[in-house]
Amino acid sequence: MVQLNASTLSSVKMARGVAPKTERVIQFGEGGFLRAFCDWMIDMANEKAGMDAGVVIVQPIERGMVSMLNEQDGLYTLILRGQVDGKPSKDERIIQSVKRGLSPYEDFEGYLALAHNPDMRIIISNTTEAGIVYTGKDSFDDKPQASYPGKLTRLLYERFTAFGGKKGTGFILLPCELIDYNGRNLEECCMKTAEQWGLSEEFKTWLKTENVFCSTLVDRIVPGRIRDAAEAARLEDENGYRDALIDVGEVFGVWNIEGPEWLAEKLPFRAAGLNCPVVPDVTPYKKRKVRILNGAHTSMVLGAYLAGHEIVGDCMADDTMRSYMSQALFNEIMPTLDLPKDDLEAFASAIFERFSNPFNRHLLLSIALNSQSKFRARVLPTIKEYVKRKHALPKILTFSMAAFIAFYCGKKKEDGSFVGVRAAGNEYPIADDQFVLDFFAGMTGKPAAEIAHAVLTNVDFWGSDLTAE
Repeated sequence: MVQLNASTLSSVKMARGVAPKTERVIQFGEGGFLRAFCDWMIDMANEKAGMDAGVVIVQPIERGMVSMLNEQDGLYTLILRGQVDGKPSKDERIIQSVKRGLSPYEDFEGYLALAHNPDMRIIISNTTEAGIVYTGKDSFDDKPQASYPGKLTRLLYERFTAFGGKKGTGFILLPCELIDYNGRNLEECCMKTAEQWGLSEEFKTWLKTENVFCSTLVDRIVPGRIRDAAEAARLEDENGYRDALIDVGEVFGVWNIEGPEWLAEKLPFRAAGLNCPVVPDVTPYKKRKVRILNGAHTSMVLGAYLAGHEIVGDCMADDTMRSYMSQALFNEIMPTLDLPKDDLEAFASAIFERFSNPFNRHLLLSIALNSQSKFRARVLPTIKEYVKRKHALPKILTFSMAAFIAFYCGKKKEDGSFVGVRAAGNEYPIADDQFVLDFFAGMTGKPAAEIAHAVLTNVDFWGSDLTAE
């Protein structure tokens, strides 16, 4: 059986689009979501709208997957499965939009060289909700900077100096992180970094006037790279080739991009028949999606995992879990949103079909990654708004906070990893920012009431003392 790469592509019998000739997109993040969503959209636009956009994926953290991508020359299989109008739907193709991967930790000069390519005009990112943050700890001379805004500011400055700050040399930036006003926040982080580094006023003016920081909203459920060896082997047998990067997502997909009308021509996704509108304001779409879809995910998965479930589909087949999510959506989340009730109900009802998708094994532990920042962005605003309107705590979402605390009450092992323990003594990994793990490691063995109080009063977690509100 052949290994998928450029030399074997012609022998592989699988649908594919058009291989781009020109590198035009810098993408921070190589995870399953970006590859099943943004890179898929670019692949479709290359085929159907003549976009000719090749993607260079930049690994945003020290450990990642770009070496695996390069071994396959950027090629990977994407399988989109779900239901359309109540009928099963499946679309498979080899994605060719990714040209190569690059780690700034191994090749910092190669990273900076991206800024010297005049064809590079688009920057995409998904560095989790915790990725767009100004830390004040990056130095201009770091190789590379630790934070994403630090890396990006350094790249933008390299672009500015390479082209002398000329008009028309800036980027279109499309952050996909699920935080409010992700584009505006990213721009603000870059400006703060530029000020911290003492960069010129000319650069700061160029940064603000020549670069378009678009707030965007992404919506597609992506279980991601197949890690189950048996399922991966079965798919490879069916396809007739080896692919270590097979990616899986649902058929449904929407990308709302906030920006000027001319972006529709520069980003020809609608021309390719994709659901990717350029809109004047993503705020109403953002709030609906984050509070309802992502809020339902985040408020359910930790408790469901502790109760013994492994995947989202199993939760939807459990009457108790289905009722739990229904009450959260219709009784606690929707009453806090000022959007037409019919629209909210239709969006919420569709979620049950999407979560029940029998084709996607969306692991609860995958959704549980970085749950602290996810809870803060997706669930906490609803709790606060509910209290403001109802003068009472929402029972289901309050329970989800308790489930968050219980899930994170783990222990640090000798190898430095942090794990929790559920029924029958089974250990599970807890993955989050180090300051979160260090906090909960310090709570090991303390009474539940003391832990709960410490969590709720942790300003670093929530931005305020929740017991004082």
